[in-house]
Amino acid sequence: MSTGPLSGLRVVILLSPGPTAHAGLMLSDLGADVVQVARPGWLAQQVGGPDHTRRGQRIVEADLKDPAQHRQVFDLVSRADVLVEGYRPGVAERLGLGPEDFSSANPGLVYGRMTGWGQNGPRAQSAGHDINYLSLTGHLHAMSRQGARPQQPLNLVGDYGGGSMFLIVGVLSALLERVRSGRGQVVDAAMVDGASMLGHWVWAMRARGRWSDAPGTNMLDGGLPEYDVYETADGRYVAVGALEAPFYAQLLHGLGLSENDLPLQTDVTGRERRRASISAAFRTRTREEWVETFAGTDACVTPVLGYAEAAADEHVVARGTLIEIDGVTQPAPAPRFSRTAAGRPQPPATRLDTIATIWA
Repeated sequence: MSTGPLSGLRVVILLSPGPTAHAGLMLSDLGADVVQVARPGWLAQQVGGPDHTRRGQRIVEADLKDPAQHRQVFDLVSRADVLVEGYRPGVAERLGLGPEDFSSANPGLVYGRMTGWGQNGPRAQSAGHDINYLSLTGHLHAMSRQGARPQQPLNLVGDYGGGSMFLIVGVLSALLERVRSGRGQVVDAAMVDGASMLGHWVWAMRARGRWSDAPGTNMLDGGLPEYDVYETADGRYVAVGALEAPFYAQLLHGLGLSENDLPLQTDVTGRERRRASISAAFRTRTREEWVETFAGTDACVTPVLGYAEAAADEHVVARGTLIEIDGVTQPAPAPRFSRTAAGRPQPPATRLDTIATIWA
């Protein structure tokens, strides 16, 4: 029996990559019984070992164009609490697995739809990826230095921050509402919407005249020298987030700099002078020497670690933020719960389940 706050929740996911896979992983981590429906031959075609983005989930395969197999999947969804699909708008309907198809068979079904552009709008039928959703929301433009081209932040902001996380919020909200109404509903989770929502703070700052559309001139985009990345003597880097005055004072103290010798922190015209002094100071010692210097302080200085280094970091280790499953290092379930703690995730499936035996 699974543990976690979502224990007993039945979820079917019509298999697709990216945000739907991530959503399935998180729901499974928190105790839900998640079944992924893949096309025939999908599991056998996996190369490089099991797909750990689908840990803890059961895999079934079905040809949705075959009437008998379609009926099996339909019956499975009819017994589920949640269905998640990541097709372009209209595809699920053409497969006979759209929301209206389950209106009688499963009126309490929460139907999660994960797309890039949403179920309507001029781009709804267009292809897209994380970088495209960020570009259209204004975020990608903001993620650059002055005079430099925008730098894409992996696929964390659009696919996962704006996609799977908002899908999960929508699904769990709909499940909570179902307790009162007894009825399910459709959750239209679009990455362009979610990614935009992640930038609400920036829009609020713009409304107050405290954010410029010129990249690299603002508080968190490299415009402030006390919120930046600096190279050390050994060619490595440290991250600095000393925004508040007390933290900034500790930063300067650790660097051996005096506030009296630098432009005031509030002096916009003196930013580059302060940056040059901070940069020169960091280049006098190695990354690890600076880590030791700032240990136990509130200067907000941390080493910029690679993934292998992150796995060995003392705080990450102490928290158990990363775990190992079948020899594969990966993130542990998050968040954590005081009463209904999530169990240790099971490895990804290496064999198929039979649809007829699930929730029989």
